[in-house]
Amino acid sequence: MGSPQAGSRAAVLMTLIESAKLCEVDPWTYLKDVLTKLPTWPNRRLHELLPHNWAAAHTPSSPTTATA
Repeated sequence: MGSPQAGSRAAVLMTLIESAKLCEVDPWTYLKDVLTKLPTWPNRRLHELLPHNWAAAHTPSSPTTATA
């Protein structure tokens, strides 16, 4: 059923989803952002779109504590 590559493509997608979850990232937000950027993203920077790198770049920095 389907193409011969369907299983491996589904496995890649499921791996990205589970990796995003492990990085405590909403998979929908991650995939939407990455799939929007991917067509024009340079190959040499693809590592930046991996879930753990994406999470680090999209996690708000912790608020600094003001000293009195």
